[in-house]
Amino acid sequence: MKKGIVYNGKEIKKNDTFIVNIVDMTTEGEGVAKLDGYTLFVKDALVGDCAKVSIMKTKKNYGYARLLEIMTPSPYRVEPACSVARKCGGCQLQHCSYAHQLVYKQDKILNCLMRIGGFAEIPMEPIMGMEEPFYYRNKAQFPVGKNKDGEIITGFYAGRTHDIIDTSHCAIQAKGNDKLLQLVKEYMTECKVEPYCEKTHTGLVRHILTRVGFSTKEIMVCLIINGNEIPNPQVLVEKLKSISGMTSICLNINKERTNRILGDKGKTLWGKDYIEDYIGNIKYQISPLSFYQVNPIQTTRLYETALEYADLDGDEIVWDLYCGIGTISLFLAQKAKQVYGVEIVSQAIEDAKQNAVINGISNAEFFVGAAEEVLPKKYEESKGTMAADVIVVDPPRKGCHMALLDTIVKMNPKKVVYVSCDPATLARDLKYLCENGYELKRVRGCDMFPNSFHVETVCLLTRIK
Repeated sequence: MKKGIVYNGKEIKKNDTFIVNIVDMTTEGEGVAKLDGYTLFVKDALVGDCAKVSIMKTKKNYGYARLLEIMTPSPYRVEPACSVARKCGGCQLQHCSYAHQLVYKQDKILNCLMRIGGFAEIPMEPIMGMEEPFYYRNKAQFPVGKNKDGEIITGFYAGRTHDIIDTSHCAIQAKGNDKLLQLVKEYMTECKVEPYCEKTHTGLVRHILTRVGFSTKEIMVCLIINGNEIPNPQVLVEKLKSISGMTSICLNINKERTNRILGDKGKTLWGKDYIEDYIGNIKYQISPLSFYQVNPIQTTRLYETALEYADLDGDEIVWDLYCGIGTISLFLAQKAKQVYGVEIVSQAIEDAKQNAVINGISNAEFFVGAAEEVLPKKYEESKGTMAADVIVVDPPRKGCHMALLDTIVKMNPKKVVYVSCDPATLARDLKYLCENGYELKRVRGCDMFPNSFHVETVCLLTRIK
């Protein structure tokens, strides 16, 4: 415990309790309180709460406290829809009204752009929220284990742990998972199939993966196993086939001692190797390993906004970097002359090529490799002649590599459309681009993950003439 942190003449110690007012929120949804300038972070607290808290950990300039009791609730506080919302690590903001969640996320984008990006005037448009901010996820990964009584349980991990919160119902997952989980657990009990144990690396079933096509109503169930096969697979198949819409029943093999959920190999027990779904009018084949946005309603709105920002007239050359299975690429190909997609995951590129074929799209070409390696190399090989009218980037949380940003500047496209899942790295990258010949013209948030602290953003930058 750190020494010398004093409040009201007394040293602050672990397990000390205080009554505090929550005055701000962190970018990860924690409440912020002040004790004479000393900052406390309080999980599950909201701006406007007056709360009794207990000190968990102290550092020189800040500490962490556990919420014990709400003395006076925030005007934004609501009853969570899920009974295990506070324990579960999946939803950080279910106790916050949805209207205020949108305010919080819009402010988070603005604050990052101002504080990190250095932007004074931000052309911010209204955030895209959901009419129904529940039951929106088309993909779920349920860890499997045992409780103290030796019964098989499924659910989600408690926040920042691998302790399973036993629940078959989730307020943000697609409806119907309850029945799927029940049938898998029935199979495991009847056929004496053991769940996986992380500590001993024994047992067979690690996770149950479900995918649902919101447009097609097709369903996939995939068991991730610590082995090559399961006993009596026909028993599982017969149970799951009874579910309307069941399309694919498969296994994914992961025998590694790792926290990684999916292995690289799989096998289909029944039905197809994939399910199909639509974003807009583009059809996608989705396998267990496919990256596919989990909120199809908001994904459609996000991609339509990206397409609107690109403002294509049919003559443009477009590069789509971090293209995944071609979701944005194929959207853009409907309006562009030619689209080139780049993605580091080889299986995703195979999926992208197949998705182009099934949609009859012939003006999209895909390359395997890291975007920060592929684009600079191709630009260098062209001796600086390779052109793009529009470049679209949709990077992971760490944002774009400097080598990629530098090549974008050299290629000098008329427009850059930046789709981001992290406002902080977005702000950093926009600052670089706007210091090197571009102007930020449009910004819009999209609430892809209601009831969590995450937010997506789409931005348009145009070349300064």
